[in-house]
This record gives sequence, structure tokens and C-alpha cells, in this order.
Amino acid sequence: MNLTELGYIAGWRVVRALPRPLVAAAFQAGADRAHRAGGGGTARLRANLRRVVGPELPDAELDDLVKRGLRSYARYWMEAFRLPALSRSQILSGFRLDGAELLAADVAAGRGAVVALPHAGNWDAAGAWVAATGWPITTVMERLKPEGLYKRFLAFRASLGMEILPTHGGPRPAFDVLLDRLRAGAVVPLLADRDLSARGVEVDFFGGKTRMPAGPALLALHTGAPLYVASLWYEADAARASLAGPLPVPGPEAGPLDQRVRSLTQLIADGLAAGIARHPEDWHMLQRMWLDQARSGEGAALPSSASGPA
Repeated sequence: MNLTELGYIAGWRVVRALPRPLVAAAFQAGADRAHRAGGGGTARLRANLRRVVGPELPDAELDDLVKRGLRSYARYWMEAFRLPALSRSQILSGFRLDGAELLAADVAAGRGAVVALPHAGNWDAAGAWVAATGWPITTVMERLKPEGLYKRFLAFRASLGMEILPTHGGPRPAFDVLLDRLRAGAVVPLLADRDLSARGVEVDFFGGKTRMPAGPALLALHTGAPLYVASLWYEADAARASLAGPLPVPGPEAGPLDQRVRSLTQLIADGLAAGIARHPEDWHMLQRMWLDQARSGEGAALPSSASGPA
């Protein structure tokens, strides 16, 4: 067990044991220190938010936005550490979804739903809320190093009622399992705002080129399940989300599969951009985001659900 894993274990234990106001103040103070220090992750967040808000926003206002963004990111971690200790009623009251009736109808009809998410707000609270509501939910998670840390995050999300699949190394390919779960009526949320690997689909995003995962589009195209784009943000008393969609899924007459994946992924990118633009301070993107950005100054990766199989 290395220091990183020990740090997460301490976080889960200590943060759950202390009163929330005390923990919240400590995490906010940590965020403010990170803002003053201006390290690599903070610099990357600043560059990414500048793309979102455009060149017209004065530097002082951008600096305030970055500070609020780091506080939002710290709040995500605080709430993630405390989430396993919450009761079902606390999970349900701590998250609100505009458009919940859409998912309820999809699950009741047995057609399932694909939900494309940004790295924003609190996606763990969103998944826990879906599970606490009684709907089946399956997602994927990238393998983290060390393996012990990955297993702890896996157990954490499973304890919230989510079925978690590894992106690789499982008994069956994750994509095949997700197809089965959708056809059985499950909700499949996938983080969808970043995949700079060669497998990613190139899209236009806030005036620049980036790549996003093909998984959400492929799942919708293969199953006919409705595809939504979620916006996630924070309010003072709760994590919030809203759904846009279902998106129009092109049929075979629209062209070859790869062309349909590209067009649908661009629609996802447009929907994600609209939500991020409404709540830029809650977009936790401390990593390189656009293809024309330098590779230096990367922020720490989020140990999160993965963006899904390509």
C-alpha cells in the first residue's frame, strides 16, 4: 500500500467522522491555497475556463471564476468521501434532477437510457441518487494505479448500489455488458467530455478541436436506447443536474456507422458545452482538454467513472 492509497483511506475515514461544516471549511481553505499557489492543475483550469468564457472576460473576473472552480472541485472530493456514510433519504434529498420523469419512463418501459455526463458537479451523487431511486444503473471505471486504490474506488461505488465494470480486464468486454444492461432497461451514465486518445472522436468544442469518447453514441446506435446529455452543477444545499434530449439518433439511411457516430458525438459535445457554459465554475477539468494545448502543466487525473468503451 503506497502513500496515495493511504491518503484516500484516511480521507474516507476522517472526513466521514467529522462534522460537515468543519470539513467543508477545511476543504475550501485547501482550494484557496491551491488558487494562491497557482500550480499546474490551477493553470490548466484557468486555460480551460478561458476557452469557455471567451477572451472578453476581464482577467480579474476569470481569476475569481478559477477560485470558485477550485472550491467546487474541493466540494466534489469532500462529498465523495462522505457519500458512503449517507442514508438513502440523505442521498435522495442531497441531489435533484430536472427531467427525472424521462428516466423513470425509460426504465419502466424496459428500454434503458444512455446519459452522457461532463466532469462537473458531483457525478457520484448522481449515480447514488439513481440507485437510491431504485433504478438499475451500470457504468464503467478506468483502472487506476495502484490496483489497491482501484479496488477501493470500485467497492465505494458498488456500495452506493451501482454496477461498475472495468474498462478492460473484466470477464467480458465492458461494451458487450453495457449493451445487455441497456436492453434490460438499465440507466447507463458515462463521462463523455474528454478522450484525447486515438480512439476519441474529433469534435468542435468552444471554438476548438478536441476528442470525445465514441461509447455513448455507439451504445445508442446499437440498442436504440434514448441518449441524453446531462448538465451537472452545485447549489448551496444540493448537487443538481438536468437532462437534454433524447437526442435524435440517426438511422442507417444517414450514412455509414462511423459517420453517424461522429455526428451524434458532435451533438453530445454541443449539449455538454451548453451546460458547462451555464455553470463554468462547476466544470472540474484540470487536465489538457483541446488538441492545440501544450502537454505540459497537466492537472491530476480524476479517479472517476471512465468515459466508456469506444
